[in-house]
Amino acid sequence: MFRTLWIRAGLLAIAATVWLPAVQALELKGEPIQGGLIFGVTEPGNQVFLDDTEIMVSAAGKFLIGFGRDETGERLLRVKGGPQGDKQVTLTVTPRKYKLEKVDGLPPKTVTPDPAASKRIAAEIALVSSARARRDSRTDYAPGFIWPAQGRISGVYGSQRILNGKPRRPHFGLDIAAPTGSPVYAPAAGIVTLAHLDMYFSGGTLILDHGQGLSSSFLHLSKILVEAGTTVRQGDLIAEIGSTGRASGPHLDWRMNWLDRRVDPQLLMKEKPGPEKPGSE
Repeated sequence: MFRTLWIRAGLLAIAATVWLPAVQALELKGEPIQGGLIFGVTEPGNQVFLDDTEIMVSAAGKFLIGFGRDETGERLLRVKGGPQGDKQVTLTVTPRKYKLEKVDGLPPKTVTPDPAASKRIAAEIALVSSARARRDSRTDYAPGFIWPAQGRISGVYGSQRILNGKPRRPHFGLDIAAPTGSPVYAPAAGIVTLAHLDMYFSGGTLILDHGQGLSSSFLHLSKILVEAGTTVRQGDLIAEIGSTGRASGPHLDWRMNWLDRRVDPQLLMKEKPGPEKPGSE
């Protein structure tokens, strides 16, 4: 799904799979698309900037950048350092079309939480923000991702509902329908930064940090099998699917964030997950 882009002397070109000498090469894997991620490698010791913001680079020269759901326009990627001097490339973000669904006639309390619920929601948002604030140079994401669960894709990133005529927040996750109790595996290695059994909207919620500001969130879980602070490997069993929080049936809502941008995990996967099992949503 991803293409590999090479930049040399500030020029963008499609390249073969042969490395240029390290002092001359900047490798980018991915596409500048709404909800997308680009994984980069540059010469160790170089600095990387996206527009005017410096991006974290590992000791081995690995870094990543992401694009939000509604991000548009051009982004300037600039690399400083090395004997060849600065390199830069302009990335134009490709727009996407998202599914819209109108639902009218709902009771107001199901659309707008009461004051007590709103206070609880605000406190939980702060917890999630804190869990996503971890920043270190780990590159647990580098080997790639596997499906965290098997089942039918029942919801996609970017879709949005219009409830009683009012646009609601877009859906930022990828929903995988499967029976309650179905296993959830770590799609990549990482550190657990949040394990909460009962959040207002998302119910059982687990957040896994993959390094350099990239994290996965798993929502509506019936059971969480790891604790905050735990280091997990790709493929480790971490939770079980459920329908906790606001969910119409048992499914896993898998979300990803890069810094403050919500990205689409489905763009990282080459194939669909395995077939759903009887009794799923």
